Amino acid sequence: MAQTGPSTQPSTQPVLERKETPSQHEARMKWWREARFGLFIHWGVYSVPAGVYNDKEIPGIGEWIMNRAKIPVAEYAQYAERFNPVGFDSDHWVRTARAAGMKYIVITAKHHDGFAMFHTKVDGYNITDATPFARDPLAELAEACQAAGIKLGFYYSQCQDWHHPGGDARGGHWDKAQDGDFDAYLKNVAVPQVRELMTNYGSVAVLWFDTPGKLMTPQRAAEFLPLLDLQRQIIVNNRLGGGFEGDTETPEQHIPPHGYPGRDWETCMTINDTWGYKSNDTNFKSTATLLRNLVDIASKGGNYLLNVGPTSEGIIPQPEVDRLTAIGDWLKVNGDSIYGSGPTAFGDEAGQFDSKKTDKHGQPIWTAKWDWRCTTKPGKLFIHLFNWPARGFMLKGVAGSVTRAYMLADDLQSGLLVEQQGDQVWVKLPILAPDAIDSVLVLDLAAEK
Repeated sequence: MAQTGPSTQPSTQPVLERKETPSQHEARMKWWREARFGLFIHWGVYSVPAGVYNDKEIPGIGEWIMNRAKIPVAEYAQYAERFNPVGFDSDHWVRTARAAGMKYIVITAKHHDGFAMFHTKVDGYNITDATPFARDPLAELAEACQAAGIKLGFYYSQCQDWHHPGGDARGGHWDKAQDGDFDAYLKNVAVPQVRELMTNYGSVAVLWFDTPGKLMTPQRAAEFLPLLDLQRQIIVNNRLGGGFEGDTETPEQHIPPHGYPGRDWETCMTINDTWGYKSNDTNFKSTATLLRNLVDIASKGGNYLLNVGPTSEGIIPQPEVDRLTAIGDWLKVNGDSIYGSGPTAFGDEAGQFDSKKTDKHGQPIWTAKWDWRCTTKPGKLFIHLFNWPARGFMLKGVAGSVTRAYMLADDLQSGLLVEQQGDQVWVKLPILAPDAIDSVLVLDLAAEK
């Protein structure tokens, strides 16, 4: 029914926003906007079955095996008895993230299966009390991150919980043990556990909610907002539910063609096809695809949250480590074009790809038509050349005068021949590309008068 005039009744809806000034918001988001690259870690008891139940591969992503196979609650809980990640080394995980050039880590504190990957006092269904491991990996990871200067964030499934009575389940419950009151679940499980995460692990940089569903009304979402005051600096995504917009948009497994103008955003993506470890998923994206995704996202003003799925032994699969290391090697040379960079100076058309052509991962195929991207800093254009133009590079629509051009990989910053007519610039490039995946051309611009 359409409303014909302004309502005279007071609103019963809670205000789902954080109380801060615009300047406080900008200060809170500063590090995140400069970071551009983070590590997502999906790790839990689902790594034990690793995609196989009753000797059959279960279709879909690994961490959803309980839901997809409709495993009874009591039976699934027995996987905890076999979960003993003696290979887990928090320092090694942090070194891997640093070697990749990542500035922050977000790890699953509790996924939809309801198993807590930290020592919670809510109940014994957690990695410290229910497994032979008997340690709190989040506490160890928090200590390692603090020592290494890496920001740490937590993923928490606040609505879906297939273990605790009353928790939501996409597609509906399949076990009577799941039945119960959703408000009681929030009061006795979700809210207390988020409070523990906000109080027991030092400074928390990011809180990453997921799959709110229809049950997460504004009134229910509002129960979580006071917890954010425990970590005033924390950045929260847009998946709490109930109309809470959060700080960041979260496109999943894809890069929006135009980003989110006016909003901070972060593409989360898997290296292969699954988030949680699945033993037979070897469909790894190439280093070239992953690196060009990072550049493409940065050129649109976003962050890249790239996922790994450790095994039940606590080991990040080597193919994932290899790809992260290769990206990190590129960033050691070309990181100035990514960290703290702004979006392209050439609008939506320049540097785009043919979105109608995709590879086996559904990712756009890079074509020669627009085989480059642009990131920016004050007085600089970083032109990312994916397909080396041996005869030189022509750029149209340049606002300002180019005073110097050089390759970012050139330690001597040797000047390249530049010709400019109006907003059209041509640069004579070296015969050989400095990098097989992405060679960065830097154009210095004259200061505006």
